[in-house]
Amino acid sequence: MENSTGRVIILQGLNETTSNKHAYFVVALLGYFFTILVNLTLIVTIYLEKTLHEPMFLFICNLCVNGIYGASSFYPKLMVDLLSDSSLAPVISYEACLAQIFVIYSYVFCEITTLAVMAYDRYVAICKPLSYHSIITPRKVMQFLFFAWLFSICESAVGVGLVARLPLCGFNIEKIYCTNWGVAKLSCVDTTVNNIYGYILTFSHISQAVMILVSYVHIVKASVRSQEQRSKFMQSCLPHLISLTNFFIALVFDIMYARYGSRNRLHALRNFMSLEYLVVPPLLNPLIYGLKLNQIRRRIFRICSRKIHALK
Repeated sequence: MENSTGRVIILQGLNETTSNKHAYFVVALLGYFFTILVNLTLIVTIYLEKTLHEPMFLFICNLCVNGIYGASSFYPKLMVDLLSDSSLAPVISYEACLAQIFVIYSYVFCEITTLAVMAYDRYVAICKPLSYHSIITPRKVMQFLFFAWLFSICESAVGVGLVARLPLCGFNIEKIYCTNWGVAKLSCVDTTVNNIYGYILTFSHISQAVMILVSYVHIVKASVRSQEQRSKFMQSCLPHLISLTNFFIALVFDIMYARYGSRNRLHALRNFMSLEYLVVPPLLNPLIYGLKLNQIRRRIFRICSRKIHALK
Protein backbone atom coordinates (compact mmCIF):
# COMPACT_ATOMS: atom_id res chain seq x y z
CA MET A 1 0.00 0.00 0.00
CA GLU A 2 1.81 3.08 -1.17
CA ASN A 3 -0.54 5.53 0.48
CA SER A 4 -1.83 5.21 4.03
CA THR A 5 -4.17 8.22 3.85
CA GLY A 6 -7.73 7.25 4.72
CA ARG A 7 -6.64 3.92 6.19
CA VAL A 8 -7.65 2.70 9.62
CA ILE A 9 -5.72 0.77 12.27
CA ILE A 10 -7.45 -2.06 14.13
CA LEU A 11 -6.75 -2.12 17.89
CA GLN A 12 -7.08 -5.71 19.08
CA GLY A 13 -6.27 -5.16 22.76
CA LEU A 14 -9.96 -4.93 23.74
CA ASN A 15 -10.94 -8.25 22.21
CA GLU A 16 -11.15 -9.93 25.62
CA THR A 17 -13.39 -7.24 27.15
CA THR A 18 -16.35 -7.43 24.77
CA SER A 19 -18.68 -8.94 27.39
CA ASN A 20 -17.91 -6.30 30.07
CA LYS A 21 -17.58 -3.13 28.06
CA HIS A 22 -20.00 -1.03 30.09
CA ALA A 23 -18.42 -2.02 33.39
CA TYR A 24 -14.98 -1.14 32.03
CA PHE A 25 -16.37 2.14 30.73
CA VAL A 26 -17.54 3.12 34.22
CA VAL A 27 -14.13 2.23 35.67
CA ALA A 28 -12.36 4.21 32.93
CA LEU A 29 -14.66 7.22 33.41
CA LEU A 30 -14.12 7.27 37.17
CA GLY A 31 -10.38 6.78 36.70
CA TYR A 32 -10.12 9.65 34.23
CA PHE A 33 -12.29 11.96 36.35
CA PHE A 34 -10.33 11.21 39.52
CA THR A 35 -7.01 11.62 37.69
CA ILE A 36 -8.02 15.06 36.43
CA LEU A 37 -9.38 16.01 39.87
CA VAL A 38 -6.32 15.12 41.96
CA ASN A 39 -3.88 16.63 39.48
CA LEU A 40 -5.85 19.86 39.17
CA THR A 41 -6.12 20.05 42.96
CA LEU A 42 -2.35 19.93 43.31
CA ILE A 43 -1.78 22.37 40.43
CA VAL A 44 -4.26 24.91 41.84
CA THR A 45 -2.86 24.52 45.36
CA ILE A 46 0.70 25.18 44.22
CA TYR A 47 -0.44 28.09 42.05
CA LEU A 48 -2.48 29.80 44.78
CA GLU A 49 0.04 29.40 47.60
CA LYS A 50 3.02 31.70 47.00
CA THR A 51 5.06 29.81 49.61
CA LEU A 52 4.95 26.75 47.36
CA HIS A 53 6.58 28.56 44.44
CA GLU A 54 9.82 26.68 45.07
CA PRO A 55 11.71 24.49 42.59
CA MET A 56 10.62 21.15 44.02
CA PHE A 57 6.94 22.10 43.99
CA LEU A 58 7.16 23.57 40.49
CA PHE A 59 8.61 20.27 39.26
CA ILE A 60 5.77 18.42 41.00
CA CYS A 61 3.31 20.78 39.30
CA ASN A 62 4.91 19.92 35.95
CA LEU A 63 4.44 16.21 36.71
CA CYS A 64 0.74 16.90 37.32
CA VAL A 65 0.34 18.87 34.08
CA ASN A 66 2.09 16.07 32.22
CA GLY A 67 -0.11 13.51 33.99
CA ILE A 68 -3.28 15.20 32.68
CA TYR A 69 -1.68 15.42 29.23
CA GLY A 70 -0.79 11.71 29.23
CA ALA A 71 -4.12 10.54 30.62
CA SER A 72 -5.97 12.58 28.00
CA SER A 73 -4.06 10.79 25.24
CA PHE A 74 -5.53 7.47 26.31
CA TYR A 75 -8.79 7.64 28.29
CA PRO A 76 -11.11 9.45 25.81
CA LYS A 77 -10.38 7.04 22.94
CA LEU A 78 -10.69 4.06 25.30
CA MET A 79 -14.08 5.23 26.56
CA VAL A 80 -15.34 5.78 23.00
CA ASP A 81 -14.28 2.22 22.14
CA LEU A 82 -15.94 0.82 25.26
CA LEU A 83 -19.21 2.59 24.46
CA SER A 84 -19.27 1.12 20.98
CA ASP A 85 -21.91 -1.60 20.56
CA SER A 86 -20.00 -3.23 17.74
CA SER A 87 -18.65 -6.73 18.36
CA LEU A 88 -15.75 -5.93 16.06
CA ALA A 89 -12.38 -4.72 17.33
CA PRO A 90 -12.07 -0.92 17.73
CA VAL A 91 -10.50 1.06 14.91
CA ILE A 92 -8.65 4.36 14.72
CA SER A 93 -7.78 6.41 11.67
CA TYR A 94 -4.16 6.34 10.59
CA GLU A 95 -3.75 10.07 11.23
CA ALA A 96 -5.35 9.83 14.69
CA CYS A 97 -3.09 6.85 15.43
CA LEU A 98 0.00 8.94 14.66
CA ALA A 99 -1.36 11.79 16.79
CA GLN A 100 -1.92 9.40 19.70
CA ILE A 101 1.62 8.07 19.33
CA PHE A 102 3.00 11.61 19.45
CA VAL A 103 1.10 12.53 22.61
CA ILE A 104 1.82 9.27 24.45
CA TYR A 105 5.52 9.31 23.64
CA SER A 106 5.96 12.99 24.48
CA TYR A 107 4.21 12.28 27.80
CA VAL A 108 6.59 9.39 28.52
CA PHE A 109 9.70 11.34 27.56
CA CYS A 110 8.62 14.41 29.54
CA GLU A 111 7.91 12.21 32.59
CA ILE A 112 11.37 10.64 32.45
CA THR A 113 13.12 13.98 31.92
CA THR A 114 11.17 15.66 34.73
CA LEU A 115 11.97 12.81 37.13
CA ALA A 116 15.65 13.13 36.18
CA VAL A 117 15.58 16.89 36.82
CA MET A 118 13.86 16.28 40.17
CA ALA A 119 16.62 13.81 41.13
CA TYR A 120 19.22 16.48 40.39
CA ASP A 121 17.22 19.01 42.41
CA ARG A 122 17.10 16.65 45.41
CA TYR A 123 20.82 15.92 45.03
CA VAL A 124 21.68 19.62 45.25
CA ALA A 125 19.21 20.20 48.12
CA ILE A 126 20.63 17.40 50.28
CA CYS A 127 24.27 17.18 49.22
CA LYS A 128 24.90 20.92 48.67
CA PRO A 129 22.30 22.69 50.83
CA LEU A 130 24.32 25.90 51.28
CA SER A 131 24.65 26.35 47.52
CA TYR A 132 21.12 25.25 46.65
CA HIS A 133 19.59 28.66 45.94
CA SER A 134 22.60 29.79 43.92
CA ILE A 135 22.54 26.63 41.77
CA ILE A 136 18.78 26.03 41.42
CA THR A 137 17.68 29.55 40.55
CA PRO A 138 14.20 30.49 39.24
CA ARG A 139 15.77 31.03 35.82
CA LYS A 140 17.36 27.56 35.95
CA VAL A 141 14.02 26.01 36.95
CA MET A 142 12.28 27.58 33.94
CA GLN A 143 15.10 26.35 31.70
CA PHE A 144 14.74 22.82 33.07
CA LEU A 145 10.97 22.81 32.50
CA PHE A 146 11.30 24.30 29.02
CA PHE A 147 13.97 21.73 28.14
CA ALA A 148 11.83 18.84 29.45
CA TRP A 149 8.94 19.75 27.16
CA LEU A 150 10.96 20.85 24.12
CA PHE A 151 13.23 17.78 24.23
CA SER A 152 10.25 15.44 24.63
CA ILE A 153 8.25 17.03 21.83
CA CYS A 154 11.23 16.96 19.45
CA GLU A 155 11.99 13.30 20.26
CA SER A 156 8.37 12.34 19.66
CA ALA A 157 8.04 14.39 16.47
CA VAL A 158 11.09 12.72 14.94
CA GLY A 159 9.82 9.27 15.92
CA VAL A 160 6.37 9.91 14.45
CA GLY A 161 7.93 11.37 11.30
CA LEU A 162 10.04 8.26 10.80
CA VAL A 163 7.11 5.89 11.23
CA ALA A 164 4.76 8.03 9.10
CA ARG A 165 7.03 7.59 6.06
CA LEU A 166 6.58 3.80 6.14
CA PRO A 167 4.04 2.17 3.77
CA LEU A 168 1.84 -0.33 5.61
CA CYS A 169 1.14 -3.96 4.74
CA GLY A 170 -1.15 -4.64 7.70
CA PHE A 171 -3.69 -3.00 9.97
CA ASN A 172 -3.74 -4.93 13.27
CA ILE A 173 -2.06 -3.67 16.46
CA GLU A 174 -2.32 -6.02 19.42
CA LYS A 175 -2.76 -3.24 21.97
CA ILE A 176 -5.49 -0.95 23.24
CA TYR A 177 -3.72 2.13 21.85
CA CYS A 178 -1.25 2.97 19.09
CA THR A 179 2.50 2.69 19.59
CA ASN A 180 5.42 3.57 17.38
CA TRP A 181 6.75 0.03 17.35
CA GLY A 182 3.26 -1.39 16.73
CA VAL A 183 2.86 0.67 13.55
CA ALA A 184 6.46 0.07 12.44
CA LYS A 185 5.86 -3.70 12.57
CA LEU A 186 3.04 -3.25 10.03
CA SER A 187 5.45 -1.89 7.46
CA CYS A 188 6.43 -3.85 4.37
CA VAL A 189 9.79 -2.08 3.94
CA ASP A 190 13.05 -2.03 5.87
CA THR A 191 12.77 -0.29 9.27
CA THR A 192 16.49 -0.07 10.09
CA VAL A 193 16.38 3.71 10.43
CA ASN A 194 13.49 3.44 12.91
CA ASN A 195 15.38 0.81 14.89
CA ILE A 196 18.52 2.94 15.02
CA TYR A 197 16.50 5.92 16.24
CA GLY A 198 14.90 3.68 18.85
CA TYR A 199 18.35 2.69 20.10
CA ILE A 200 19.37 6.35 20.24
CA LEU A 201 16.30 7.16 22.36
CA THR A 202 17.00 4.15 24.57
CA PHE A 203 20.60 5.27 25.13
CA SER A 204 19.47 8.83 25.85
CA HIS A 205 16.98 7.84 28.52
CA ILE A 206 19.18 5.12 29.99
CA SER A 207 21.71 7.93 30.49
CA GLN A 208 19.05 9.84 32.40
CA ALA A 209 18.35 6.73 34.50
CA VAL A 210 22.07 6.40 35.27
CA MET A 211 22.15 10.06 36.29
CA ILE A 212 19.23 9.45 38.63
CA LEU A 213 20.98 6.40 40.12
CA VAL A 214 24.22 8.32 40.68
CA SER A 215 22.29 11.19 42.26
CA TYR A 216 20.63 8.84 44.72
CA VAL A 217 23.90 7.14 45.60
CA HIS A 218 25.19 10.56 46.70
CA ILE A 219 21.87 11.41 48.37
CA VAL A 220 21.87 8.22 50.43
CA LYS A 221 25.49 8.77 51.47
CA ALA A 222 24.68 12.29 52.59
CA SER A 223 21.45 11.24 54.33
CA VAL A 224 23.08 8.72 56.67
CA ARG A 225 25.28 11.41 58.17
CA SER A 226 22.60 13.20 60.18
CA GLN A 227 19.05 12.89 61.42
CA GLU A 228 18.06 16.10 59.64
CA GLN A 229 19.24 14.79 56.29
CA ARG A 230 17.48 11.46 56.84
CA SER A 231 14.27 13.31 57.62
CA LYS A 232 14.64 15.41 54.46
CA PHE A 233 15.27 12.23 52.45
CA MET A 234 12.14 10.51 53.78
CA GLN A 235 10.04 13.62 53.30
CA SER A 236 10.98 14.68 49.77
CA CYS A 237 12.91 11.81 48.16
CA LEU A 238 10.72 8.85 49.10
CA PRO A 239 7.73 10.01 46.98
CA HIS A 240 10.14 10.61 44.11
CA LEU A 241 11.57 7.10 44.47
CA ILE A 242 8.07 5.60 44.45
CA SER A 243 7.23 7.52 41.26
CA LEU A 244 10.49 6.48 39.64
CA THR A 245 10.21 2.80 40.52
CA ASN A 246 6.59 2.46 39.45
CA PHE A 247 7.08 4.29 36.15
CA PHE A 248 10.31 2.61 35.05
CA ILE A 249 9.25 -0.95 35.92
CA ALA A 250 6.01 -0.65 33.92
CA LEU A 251 7.69 1.12 31.00
CA VAL A 252 10.61 -1.31 30.71
CA PHE A 253 8.27 -4.32 30.93
CA ASP A 254 6.03 -2.93 28.18
CA ILE A 255 8.96 -2.09 25.87
CA MET A 256 10.69 -5.44 26.33
CA TYR A 257 7.49 -7.46 25.98
CA ALA A 258 6.41 -5.55 22.86
CA ARG A 259 9.70 -6.36 21.15
CA TYR A 260 10.60 -9.80 22.50
CA GLY A 261 7.55 -11.25 24.28
CA SER A 262 5.31 -14.03 23.05
CA ARG A 263 1.97 -13.00 21.53
CA ASN A 264 0.20 -16.04 22.94
CA ARG A 265 1.25 -15.82 26.59
CA LEU A 266 0.49 -13.51 29.50
CA HIS A 267 -1.97 -11.51 27.38
CA ALA A 268 -3.84 -10.09 30.40
CA LEU A 269 -0.58 -9.17 32.18
CA ARG A 270 0.75 -7.54 29.03
CA ASN A 271 -2.41 -5.44 28.67
CA PHE A 272 -2.25 -4.40 32.32
CA MET A 273 1.44 -3.43 32.21
CA SER A 274 0.98 -1.58 28.92
CA LEU A 275 -1.71 0.52 30.61
CA GLU A 276 0.04 0.85 33.96
CA TYR A 277 2.50 3.61 33.04
CA LEU A 278 -0.35 5.58 31.39
CA VAL A 279 -2.91 5.10 34.16
CA VAL A 280 -1.08 4.76 37.49
CA PRO A 281 1.58 7.56 37.47
CA PRO A 282 -0.89 10.36 36.62
CA LEU A 283 -3.07 9.11 39.48
CA LEU A 284 -0.32 8.12 41.92
CA ASN A 285 1.99 11.14 41.65
CA PRO A 286 -0.40 13.81 43.01
CA LEU A 287 -1.59 11.45 45.73
CA ILE A 288 1.83 10.50 47.08
CA TYR A 289 3.17 14.05 46.86
CA GLY A 290 -0.01 15.56 48.25
CA LEU A 291 -0.14 13.15 51.20
CA LYS A 292 3.57 12.87 51.90
CA LEU A 293 4.72 16.49 51.67
CA ASN A 294 3.52 18.43 54.71
CA GLN A 295 3.61 21.79 52.93
CA ILE A 296 1.21 20.64 50.22
CA ARG A 297 -1.02 18.66 52.58
CA ARG A 298 -1.49 21.61 54.93
CA ARG A 299 -2.29 23.97 52.07
CA ILE A 300 -4.87 21.58 50.60
CA PHE A 301 -6.60 21.19 53.97
CA ARG A 302 -6.52 24.96 54.47
CA ILE A 303 -8.07 25.65 51.05
CA CYS A 304 -10.74 22.96 51.63
CA SER A 305 -11.61 24.37 55.05
CA ARG A 306 -12.00 27.84 53.55
CA LYS A 307 -14.40 26.48 50.92
CA ILE A 308 -16.41 24.66 53.58
CA HIS A 309 -16.69 27.78 55.76
CA ALA A 310 -17.67 29.87 52.73
CA LEU A 311 -20.56 27.49 52.00
CA LYS A 312 -21.95 27.72 55.54
